[in-house]
Amino acid sequence: MIGLGNKNAVIHVYIQNIPPLEEYQKLANCRPMQQNEINAIVQSTGNHWRKIFNVYAKLIFQLQQTAESKYSKLNQSKRFITVSFKSWQDFRDNELLQKTSEQCLLFSPPANEVTNTVRLIMGRTYAKFLSNSGMLTLEKFVWISEEFAVSQSENIIICPYFDYRQLSNVKIDILCQLIQDLKQV
Repeated sequence: MIGLGNKNAVIHVYIQNIPPLEEYQKLANCRPMQQNEINAIVQSTGNHWRKIFNVYAKLIFQLQQTAESKYSKLNQSKRFITVSFKSWQDFRDNELLQKTSEQCLLFSPPANEVTNTVRLIMGRTYAKFLSNSGMLTLEKFVWISEEFAVSQSENIIICPYFDYRQLSNVKIDILCQLIQDLKQV
């Protein structure tokens, strides 16, 4: 498992790209990010990685808000964020992919194991690559739409790439619902 974040997290996101900086190209395991590390990557690499981190933060923040509103009467909710934040930007800057987070961003392909972790494969193109490489069996997936597919037996969702145009706010809502359905949150 190679990537950034908490390897024991509730949400694992798989991406084909790695930040084009030497220290990330040499990663050999999954390690938590440090405070301000996201900002340092964005400053060094530009808009592409800014969008990825922003969309990831918006997704998890929305997922937490949805879980809290669903269970507000019961005063219990599934924690996707370990503490409360006022905005997704605060969450991104203070918890996303850090040691205490419930997320990780993985540069290695998903292992063929069933876990309680919800695993998101970022983009149909990456899913097709994994399938063509024998690392993913697309026949196990039910396509909900042209952009979303779910394998309940493997807790995997294929979703649009984390970009504002591909994974818009409306599609983030759809993805939140798919995650909740898998986790039965």
